Amino acid sequence: MSSPSDTGAPALQLGQATPLPQTPEEARLDRVPNPHVDTDYLARFTAPEFTSICPVTGQPDFAILIIDYVPGQWLVESKSLKLYLGAFRNHGAFHEDCTVAIGKRLVALLEPRYLRIGGYWYPRGGIPIDVFWQTGAPPANVWLPDTGVGSYRGR
Repeated sequence: MSSPSDTGAPALQLGQATPLPQTPEEARLDRVPNPHVDTDYLARFTAPEFTSICPVTGQPDFAILIIDYVPGQWLVESKSLKLYLGAFRNHGAFHEDCTVAIGKRLVALLEPRYLRIGGYWYPRGGIPIDVFWQTGAPPANVWLPDTGVGSYRGR
């Protein structure tokens, strides 16, 4: 079964040996049909080892990303999401840019009923930066649990 992706081509990453993309722009995100399009529910992805590069110093930055969304017609295919997030490993961008860009790209691909992303960035220079972005209010009938990541106290 083929499914659409943000490149317009069939999803070929699932079940295939796929190298890690070199950049987020090169990374391909695939989507699959939501089998429960008539039901509002929350899907959560947690990426506890997200990494990117500081665009000024070239030093690595580390974060826990929490992505919550209420699907519409589409689900993100998880292998493609893992590869997309891994493509940030050598990508130079500030914390705010990484977090919001990931959220916006997922919204463009999936057209979800709701999406929020939290980037809980580990400190460098003594200051943690946490970045939060969402598309609006969640549907009233959806349980939106706490992210489980507390305020910084020496993660």
